[in-house]
Amino acid sequence: MPLGWIAAYSGAISYPTLAFDPFISPLHWHMREMFFGFGWALLGGFLLTATKNWVGIRGRNGLILILLIILWLLDRLSMAYGGDWPLALVYGLSFPFIVLVTVLLEIDLIRNHAKDSYRDNAYFILALPLFVAAKFALLSTEIDPALGVSMTLGLFRLCFLVMLERTLEAFMKGGLGITLKRHPIMDHAIKALGFVLIFAYSITPYLQSSIFLLAAFLMLIRWFYWHPLKALRRIDIGVMYLGYLAIVANLALQGMQPFFGHWANSVATHVFTLGTIGLIAPAMIVRISNGHTGRKVTFAQIDKLAIYLMLLALVFRIAIPFFAPDFYTTCLFISALCWLGTFSIIGYRYIPMLLSPRVDGKIH
Repeated sequence: MPLGWIAAYSGAISYPTLAFDPFISPLHWHMREMFFGFGWALLGGFLLTATKNWVGIRGRNGLILILLIILWLLDRLSMAYGGDWPLALVYGLSFPFIVLVTVLLEIDLIRNHAKDSYRDNAYFILALPLFVAAKFALLSTEIDPALGVSMTLGLFRLCFLVMLERTLEAFMKGGLGITLKRHPIMDHAIKALGFVLIFAYSITPYLQSSIFLLAAFLMLIRWFYWHPLKALRRIDIGVMYLGYLAIVANLALQGMQPFFGHWANSVATHVFTLGTIGLIAPAMIVRISNGHTGRKVTFAQIDKLAIYLMLLALVFRIAIPFFAPDFYTTCLFISALCWLGTFSIIGYRYIPMLLSPRVDGKIH
């Protein structure tokens, strides 16, 4: 997906007939596909998998998952080639996937709320329907696309804040025998600020900046007392800490947007998408794929290579263009190739595993 975008951006290939092409630039197609194509496939898949553990139920399985795959593919088709299609058809193909995933998760979380092991899943209950509104804002020709981008980024950031808080605690305890120190007031403040920033588009610039910077400051304090140096000795856990730190950087950069303008906003977005979603995704896929197929959760050398490739993608997308702007397009190509390499490795390793029965003979 990124490689195709960079090829089109550089003029190596022509753009497809994008949905709403006469009204919205190909850049917004790229944002829509990365957030609601790649990003929501990842987030929806993770939440559908994790929810069964959180509330103690059998996870979604069988035909409903096949239907979700079909709906996701139809969404990709409409976004790539729907420029000449009736508006109603584009909407009709673009929303069923995200709506169905949201409905399934809301049913599971609300119906089983009494036995939910994480009370802060209330943030997911509140945030998930807002993703539908954010996608509509990003697709609509009548609404400023910046609203959709701001909401979408804020929603993903909140979801990763909640997930990282609980996964880092479990990984540090299980992997290194370290119990992370928790301060409930700080934890709730960080998540509450994250929720408020979903609506950053409607907040006045300097108040918005204050909230961004306060959230970054609180998260950075917590990062330091969560034993980062010990975590960074292991790539499988350390990469999660780097993903957390990328959220801090994203918040800080967005907080400085009134002073640095579009530059800070663009860098902030890619710090989050590559530094948080990009780095965390392969590590979580390795863990979940091994654990949920009855295997011991271990990271082989090829799995670590996939993570290092994504780190390299982040360096070429953010760091090197800053110091060598003349090589910007070349850096984008290298970053996209690293991204492709990461998920090619992950796909090669884990798709056959996920399509096969569990090795321990259990059903789920």
